[in-house]
Amino acid sequence: MPSLLSIRGLSIHFSNEGKKTQAVKNISIEIKKGELVAIVGESGSGKSVTALSLLQLLPKQSIVTGKVIFFQSERRPLDLIDIVDSEINDIRGKNISMIFQEPMTSLNPVFTCGYQVMEAIQLHQQVSKLNARQKTIELFEKVKLPEPESIINRYPHQLSGGQKQRVMIAMAMSCNPALLIADEPTTALDVTVQKTILELIKSFQQQNNMGVIFITHDLAVVADIADKIIVMLNGEIVEQGKASDILQSPQHPYTKALLACRPAGQPKGKRLPVVSDFMETENKLQEADHNANHKLQTTNYKPQTTILEVKNLHVHFPVKKNLFGKPTQFFKAIDDVSFTVQQGDIVGLVGESGCGKTTLGRSILQLIKPTSGNILLEGKDLTQIKSVVLRNMRKDLQIVFQDPYGSLNPRITIGDAILEPLKVHGILDDNKQRREKVMELLEKVSLDTGHINRYPHQFSGGQRQRICIARALVLNPSFLIFDESVSALDVSVQAQVLNLLNDLKKEFGFTAIFISHDLSVVHYICNRILVMHKGKIVEEGTADQIYYHPENEYTKNLVNAIPGRSIFQS
Repeated sequence: MPSLLSIRGLSIHFSNEGKKTQAVKNISIEIKKGELVAIVGESGSGKSVTALSLLQLLPKQSIVTGKVIFFQSERRPLDLIDIVDSEINDIRGKNISMIFQEPMTSLNPVFTCGYQVMEAIQLHQQVSKLNARQKTIELFEKVKLPEPESIINRYPHQLSGGQKQRVMIAMAMSCNPALLIADEPTTALDVTVQKTILELIKSFQQQNNMGVIFITHDLAVVADIADKIIVMLNGEIVEQGKASDILQSPQHPYTKALLACRPAGQPKGKRLPVVSDFMETENKLQEADHNANHKLQTTNYKPQTTILEVKNLHVHFPVKKNLFGKPTQFFKAIDDVSFTVQQGDIVGLVGESGCGKTTLGRSILQLIKPTSGNILLEGKDLTQIKSVVLRNMRKDLQIVFQDPYGSLNPRITIGDAILEPLKVHGILDDNKQRREKVMELLEKVSLDTGHINRYPHQFSGGQRQRICIARALVLNPSFLIFDESVSALDVSVQAQVLNLLNDLKKEFGFTAIFISHDLSVVHYICNRILVMHKGKIVEEGTADQIYYHPENEYTKNLVNAIPGRSIFQS
């Protein structure tokens, strides 16, 4: 196939207060028409910076050198780095389109989804508003949005994450671009929605003979769709080649690490490999075979004390009210859910967005008041006790949220953030003792105690999540809820956090509910799994039973949607 984009000797520097930082170091990439090229690496490897430079979307303090030649079928080849604003504006959205990681921040919240796609069509094509509307409806049908004639009038906040991402794909495809850049378009989406998005992008690529640059941190995501894979580390390309060659016989230790540190298929209880293991000694973890033969492992559970019992729980939200403000119609977020959690267990709660996982977790903590039902923690019904008593019990109930940055106060240091719960509950005699306790916790979660006076923005995503875990554990709680706490992390950072949870579980002996949409993560970390769908628990059993021998059709779909399953677990 003829070349579509040729990146030659691309280097990117950022200048800040007279200091230069090199983000991308002399890389060269060739992309052909009809080819899907995946650029893979951890956060900070230079993937997104490379993509943004192609459309001159980097900030002004950046210095870009090298050549990026875009071969157009009708006109002369263009160097995208040197062309003027008017030329690059004509190319953006028309010849080269981009799908960003977070659709909520990419879509304007004050305009309808239909208006935004129509705007892109009318900007680059000489068509009437009526024709643009009709084409938008057709695009919404192509990306399999339900009721496209209704969604065209809806605002972004009225759609789910997966639906918003499909609107972004429709917008990107509206002008039939020659090249599509997809920057982490499926990160933090449900596995089933992720599979649909990947299939959509692949089908558009094949129908339009379009080139695609797909950026991700997870090799498994692109295992089934990529023609070529490029692995980046610290701004450099460390390995590239055919997707099948990279996945079956990786050569660079970093590529081996990205493949091995995924929890999918790892034996339960075994420590997950991390990148540093491979980078320090290439052969150190060859015994960590991620293509191991999997058989149903039977775990002999001994009868234990029941620490949590949920009985016939209902949580209903009003969706319609009459003239006098009385609710007349309800949405059943939790619909007659009952289960128990034994002391020392980690129970997984899996399902797609909107199934009720997070609502259930927050109802247990009484952050959302149930409509009816009982929640018994160590024999005490949390739905019946007074607020003063519940406040005292809070130290035994803790939660780790999905977004560590959003759950840390940016105006106080991490030391004060971890110390605050000790102060609120009057634990230990003075702040000196509390500070010593904080230092001890920081060491346990593998953070430098010298960073105690730093602020949240000075840490990476993985480090911030460890800080949140330390804050949750500082009160030595008996019960924890992890709400999608590893879903948006790089696979290598995710492995570190999962290893940390295993270590802390052995030391503190806490009981936990682990909420996630990723069955491979839940299988690795949990003893038992509950599968939720439309507010109900549709299947439950041991982790191995659910993962290897699911019975419910919905559970089977979740398992089959795990990315790269056919390659990594064959």
